[in-house]
Amino acid sequence: MRTHGLGLVALAVLVTSAGAFGHGIIIESHWPTPVPTPRPPLDYRIESVDVDATVRDQVASVQVTQTLRNPSRATMQVEYWFPLPDQGAIQDFVLLVDGKELPGKLLRREEARRIYESIVRSQKDPALLEYMGMGLFRTSVFPIPAGAKRTITLRYTQVCKRDHDVVSLTYPMYNPQSAGRPIERLAVNVSIESGAPIKSVYSPSHDVTVTRAGDHRAAVHLEQHHVGAPTDFRLLYTVADGDLGASVLSYLEDGEHGYFMLLASPRVTPAGEPSAGKNKTIVCVLDRSGSMAGQKIEQARGALRFVLNNLNEGDLFNIVVYDSRVETFRPELERFDDTSRKEALAFVDNIHSGGSTNIDEALRTAMSMLHVDGPPAYVLFLTDGLPTAGEKREVAIADNCKAANKVRARVFPFGVGYDVNARLLDRLSAGNGGTSVYVQPDEDIEEAVANLYRKFTTPVLTDIQITLDGTTVNRAYPTPIPDLFAGGQIVWVGRYSQSGNVKVRITGNAGDAKQTFFFPASLADVNSGGAYAFVAKLWAVRRIGQIIDDMDLNGQNKELIDELVALSTRYGIITPYTSFLADETGELDAVAGADMASSLVRSELSKTQGVPGVVQRRAKARYKTADRAQSAGESVMLFGDADDGARAQHAIRQIGDKTFYRRDGQWIDSTVMQKEQEAAVRIIMFSDAYFKLVRSQSAALNRYLTFREPVTVRIKGKVYQVVIE
Repeated sequence: MRTHGLGLVALAVLVTSAGAFGHGIIIESHWPTPVPTPRPPLDYRIESVDVDATVRDQVASVQVTQTLRNPSRATMQVEYWFPLPDQGAIQDFVLLVDGKELPGKLLRREEARRIYESIVRSQKDPALLEYMGMGLFRTSVFPIPAGAKRTITLRYTQVCKRDHDVVSLTYPMYNPQSAGRPIERLAVNVSIESGAPIKSVYSPSHDVTVTRAGDHRAAVHLEQHHVGAPTDFRLLYTVADGDLGASVLSYLEDGEHGYFMLLASPRVTPAGEPSAGKNKTIVCVLDRSGSMAGQKIEQARGALRFVLNNLNEGDLFNIVVYDSRVETFRPELERFDDTSRKEALAFVDNIHSGGSTNIDEALRTAMSMLHVDGPPAYVLFLTDGLPTAGEKREVAIADNCKAANKVRARVFPFGVGYDVNARLLDRLSAGNGGTSVYVQPDEDIEEAVANLYRKFTTPVLTDIQITLDGTTVNRAYPTPIPDLFAGGQIVWVGRYSQSGNVKVRITGNAGDAKQTFFFPASLADVNSGGAYAFVAKLWAVRRIGQIIDDMDLNGQNKELIDELVALSTRYGIITPYTSFLADETGELDAVAGADMASSLVRSELSKTQGVPGVVQRRAKARYKTADRAQSAGESVMLFGDADDGARAQHAIRQIGDKTFYRRDGQWIDSTVMQKEQEAAVRIIMFSDAYFKLVRSQSAALNRYLTFREPVTVRIKGKVYQVVIE
């Protein structure tokens, strides 16, 4: 069930027009007769929005606090409106203004629809269409004096939707087409308490911080500043008994493959109890060549200290440092205890920079220490430059490392600065089941290493294989599937061909034994709306990352180029190789797009070092491992171009499961072909036919009609062209 937190504030000002302002929409109201002399529009600010929710066994208690400031010289008379998507699920409304309860009235859907429609008609602004079909809670009028602040607090309870073992909580913001002044601060805090063990906690909409306190409690935090067009906040969590829990979300697009997301998490061990995981092997390989002098070598020493101070009793470890020569802390792996920790820290204190860079020998030395029958092994490899001693050929170094890796150790290269051969680091990670991490010159090496290391402190399940018995799975990512660690989770996405009930089989090494876990799941056989539409886009993000990686390491071909352009166009995922999609003067033509993409791929991926080489591969790694799908602007920003990001945000918009492109002053649904545009049903905006279409659709589908400019869109298989006259 959507926990709906969008407040609408109606201001009694003759000259204002409908426009959203964070959690509110200004609606023009009528002055009493006689009408006073028109005044300039009133100004206002949203200083903060705090959403605090506690979910106890599927029942959410929500408090929304908004601080509004009126910096103008006139008093504003306002109403607070709160649309209700499902009146039966939301109860116990209390609305306070500066701590005093304000009376309100609950309007049923039909009465609320008439109010929404009358405002859209009078204001000639479609912003409220997405609420038609919902009920409405409406307060009496209250003032905000000139120069004053008002704190509006809304409290209510709601039963959250549960789909099998997945509980969902949604806090909708507002339509981004109506964006006004940014919210100065937006914070969301969700506390989850469950009688059944909590397994995965996942947000498809935002990068959140999740804190676990045992198996039955979790806390989720999000804070943003200067938020111009916030997206709906969505949170999913799964509940299940057992040492491992897995849930499958699926989405079927009309006439296409189905898409699934599998979330898998281990039991969370309460603080103070021994973990169910096992020990590991960590080998740190550190570049100490002359280019690492100064702050870089000091930060690198700090990174090694962090790892050493956070190893578990009984872990195996070693340190390899290299310039033109290779030196190790111990000839063989050392078992971690307090004595070995102190000795290793002393070794780290004496690491100094100087000399050339023999990457090949350093990696082969690290691999030679690993035991076939030992615990799972992880190699942290750090360099800031090119190979200048020993073997210097990129492919040969990668092949040598893979051949020496007899134990399937995961290799995590860290590239420091812009002088590294980024493609070499990606070859090392791709050939050894790891991920490349790129540390820019203004970033801290210690923090980057610490952020990665925290994710694999205690292995729970390694060498994982997942199958879905009862369907055919293809192009599932990430590949290989990463190891599962205490407090972590796997987010695995792919496509399926057969719908219906399936059996999930997860196999891996737990301790010294191979274990297999089975879970029932159901794959969607119809398009049930946009609730899990994010699964398809997340799959597309990871697939694009894989396509770029394949072309980077193995060369491009026509099939990969065509697929890259098709996925980028369909889902609004903009890369340096499909940047032409953000050009409002360009055509959405697949053939021309493939030609441009092919040329861009050749020119850009040939750059293996410097800012272009590093930034491209840093973004590629983020695509391959993304846990949520970025907006068009965010995807461009991954490549470090703020101007292109702003252009993409202006030219491309994602609404629900659809992507729209702005071309020649109108918005076009990415699924609509040129010939379909010419044969579309033409409807004049704000006409009787327009409102008839609106009344026949759900609020979710009406979101596609909230553009203030002409729009061409496919709704329920029919193409409409809404025009302005």
